[in-house]
Amino acid sequence: MEQYAIKGGNPLVGDVEIGGAKNAALPILAASTMTDETVYIENMPDVRDINVLLQAMQGIGVMVKRTGRHGAVLNAGNINSLVVEDEGIKKIRASYYLLGAFLGKYKHAEVTLPGGCDIGFRAIDQHIKGFRALGARVVIEHGLIKADAQRLVGSHIYMDVVSVGATINVMMAATMAEGMTIIENAAKEPHVVDLANFLSSMGANIKGAGTDVIRIRGVQKLHGTEYTIIPDQIEAGTFMFAGAVTKGDVTVKNVIPKHLESITAKLLEIGCQVEEADDCIRVVATRTLEHTHVKTLPYPGFPTDMQPQITVALALSKGTSIVTESVFENRFKYVDELTRMGASIKVEGNTAIITGVEKYTGASISAPDLRAGAALVLAALTAEGYSTVDDVRYIQRGYEDFHLKLQALGAQIELVETEKDYQKFKLKTG
Repeated sequence: MEQYAIKGGNPLVGDVEIGGAKNAALPILAASTMTDETVYIENMPDVRDINVLLQAMQGIGVMVKRTGRHGAVLNAGNINSLVVEDEGIKKIRASYYLLGAFLGKYKHAEVTLPGGCDIGFRAIDQHIKGFRALGARVVIEHGLIKADAQRLVGSHIYMDVVSVGATINVMMAATMAEGMTIIENAAKEPHVVDLANFLSSMGANIKGAGTDVIRIRGVQKLHGTEYTIIPDQIEAGTFMFAGAVTKGDVTVKNVIPKHLESITAKLLEIGCQVEEADDCIRVVATRTLEHTHVKTLPYPGFPTDMQPQITVALALSKGTSIVTESVFENRFKYVDELTRMGASIKVEGNTAIITGVEKYTGASISAPDLRAGAALVLAALTAEGYSTVDDVRYIQRGYEDFHLKLQALGAQIELVETEKDYQKFKLKTG
């Protein structure tokens, strides 16, 4: 089984190129099925979730042609099924985006209930509420969500909670509904805006994406387009914290600094130097980090997907910090693994009380989910001695070439498969 072998202690130094945003690419790929014309996508990350979705789309008749590692040409003119129950798709959360896309274009969709990381209950009630408000009948049967409608008619929809997934799904369905749809209390995340821009480039009429009120005037038809996906704010944030925890000097390139403001603010608060340019950010950490308090919130607040990374940093900071998780209730499952490395963290409900320690020590640990897995790798990179991180498949769901990018910054990390490989790594780095 693949695992990362890591020897800690090297400060990370250098530049790292950030790839396209997984969380934008997934709904954009789903939305590409809403036209019979050809769609060209650039800056698509080569990660497991993307590849699983593309495979499922091919399975129902979408023509998918890869153009290099980060591009694809798609044509959904010959879709032969509106039922998506590919075995692989059950493992990713984004499968449900095909619901909104198919419902909008074909007025019918059947998609397997989604999976993904077990970081808490992610209800689909807001998706269902939105579809029903547009006139669809929605049922859950035999493990599938089934939605169909004679016609979709624009509606005024108030989201009870801010939900990225529901905002995206309802926006797609409403794009081809009759008349005007208004989504209130909409999610404002950069990938919601990216999807709206993509749909607009196909002829959709969407206003207000990036604010909490989105207005969509339905159109009858969408056309082909060429589109470049935004950079991944979470990958960028992860490497920014990699620089911070290893007392390094890391420049993340090909980013949109505006998307990273909440992350930058916290890095400054804990004592890092941060320099911004047009499309890159440099993080330098030269001294022991300071404590702070963090609460995860929907964008533009501090992202829940960056919570494990900042916790790894705060557990090495002076004093006591508090991290409050307000988005997903199971997001502290990695704390036991961090404690094995010497961290002092007490979790009470949705709050972690963190007392800073001087150092981590190497240990054998497991990635419980995508973002926590990446954060545990950061902890291992700063730990004394050797560590192994199991279940790297979670990390590969959302980070392209994670260990190779870290190696290029000076990290001693390798992907190994056997005990013999691990011993070789130890010999080489000893």
